[in-house]
Amino acid sequence: MSRWTKYIKPYWVYFLLGPLCMIVEVLGEVFIPDLFSRMINDGVLKSSESYVVIMCLLMILTAVLMLLGGVGGAYFGAKASVNFAGDLRSDLYSKIQRFSFSNIDKFSSGSLVTRLTNDVTQLQNFVNMLLRMCLRSPGMLVGALIMTIIKSPKTALILVFVIPVMAIFLTFFIKRGFPRFQNMQTKIDSLNSNIQENITNVRVVKSFVREDFEEEKFKKSNYELKNAGISAMNVMIMIQPVMMFLMYATSITVMWIGGNDVIVGSMTLGDLTALINYISQILMSIMMLSMLFVFSSRAIASGRRIKEVLDEKIDITENESSDAVVKNGEIEFRNVSFRYYKNSEKKVLNNINLVIPAGKTVGIIGSTGSGKTTLVSMIPRLYDVDEGEVLVDGVNVKNYSLPVLRQGVSMVLQKNVLFSGTIAENLRWGDENASDAEMKKWATAAQADNFIESFPDGYETVLDQGGTNVSGGQKQRLCIARALLKKPKVIILDDSTSAVDTATERNIRKTFSEELSGSTKIIIAQRISSVKDSDMIIVMDDGNITGVGTHDELLKNNVEYQEIYYSQVDRKEDEA
Repeated sequence: MSRWTKYIKPYWVYFLLGPLCMIVEVLGEVFIPDLFSRMINDGVLKSSESYVVIMCLLMILTAVLMLLGGVGGAYFGAKASVNFAGDLRSDLYSKIQRFSFSNIDKFSSGSLVTRLTNDVTQLQNFVNMLLRMCLRSPGMLVGALIMTIIKSPKTALILVFVIPVMAIFLTFFIKRGFPRFQNMQTKIDSLNSNIQENITNVRVVKSFVREDFEEEKFKKSNYELKNAGISAMNVMIMIQPVMMFLMYATSITVMWIGGNDVIVGSMTLGDLTALINYISQILMSIMMLSMLFVFSSRAIASGRRIKEVLDEKIDITENESSDAVVKNGEIEFRNVSFRYYKNSEKKVLNNINLVIPAGKTVGIIGSTGSGKTTLVSMIPRLYDVDEGEVLVDGVNVKNYSLPVLRQGVSMVLQKNVLFSGTIAENLRWGDENASDAEMKKWATAAQADNFIESFPDGYETVLDQGGTNVSGGQKQRLCIARALLKKPKVIILDDSTSAVDTATERNIRKTFSEELSGSTKIIIAQRISSVKDSDMIIVMDDGNITGVGTHDELLKNNVEYQEIYYSQVDRKEDEA
């Protein structure tokens, strides 16, 4: 409960006024049958029109007060639940923003979307219902029960049997329903992931004519969600019929007993009418409580899923008090080892020792899966090492504050991502205060200015989500320009020029050597031509560094480099 108190405290007034307003409605519910009983006994049966009018006016006044209480309860309940959900969603989103890559790996993107939306909405609906029912249902139950005992203690004994039976059925249904609701939320995760993946990659789907395959995959996820939903509802839909059966059976029994009492004269007609109303209120309040428990089973399942995210331990912590800054860009790996799966024996990086001097251009080459991307991901702390340490300018990266480290180390990831908005807005991710001249300068350095200016709206051209209205090569150059705007001391290009032609790539490398002469440049590439002129080339294979040197040195001494080089030379000759 303490987990959720944080989201209740700022709005305690709404959380207090909502139930209090519902008490007003409950008091009206309890008093109206008694007023109606008196009107019959002392007004209608005694032919006293004035008494009937007085009772009618009292009932109308009570109904108006009930209306005000009901509206107030609904209003404050909505205010409390919406604010509760808004703050919770905000904290959830902020927590996800602080996740490291390894934290994100534990949850699918579809699951995180579901938790931010559907699960929070389930809690919001439950809080709203709870505020409206937490005092209304128990209050009505207690009030109607007291009035029933006053009117007919004998009839009240019927409830001694009925209420425990209803509670047993309710417990049984909720116990069966909770795991099914939890399973249903998991199926929603799967469906959301399916939809997100399909829509994000719709162009790939169409280019490979895989619409039928994707439809079948969606149908499967949709079918599993439908079955999970039906399974959960099959338990819950039994609650209302069972409760209604007990409710009507009890009402009939009360009418039978009460009717006999009226005939023999031990109960008045007005009291019987009130008694039937009170019995209905008691059973209806139990029905409302049962529905509250139904909502609670789903809300508990959603709450646990939200709590998993909020309680997820962020494995990359930062030294916020550190005043260290990246000044030169020298990088050193000391006995670095890393595993993505910590219980795995196989290391992705195995005892890496490496020094990259400041201001140098360094190429990294190797087969797919050799650990190139993982190696450079350690520098800006996208992942933390399992063993050893990574130093930038002689300082362990863990001793930098994350914003300072990542401001000094700019990385263009393998998957180039642009956001919906203008080109200028995307470029200013690198520096939100960059002037138009600075933006144009670094776009030119990334060989992007020419094609940007060819658009009718230039830098104000609006990009679709994911940058789908520009080509792969244009997207890569925009991402490089965005990284350059940070003016980093270390820039890492992770296979970020694979979609551009060799001439454009050559111009980018030339600009790097001229404009970023004081920065350390790390280029991961598949093509020998991309790293051939580097000051230092690192060859990786199966998580190990198998060679370090210049192009000529490696061509003489390194078998892996020779294999890559000659395979590409042979391919060019074959193509020629």
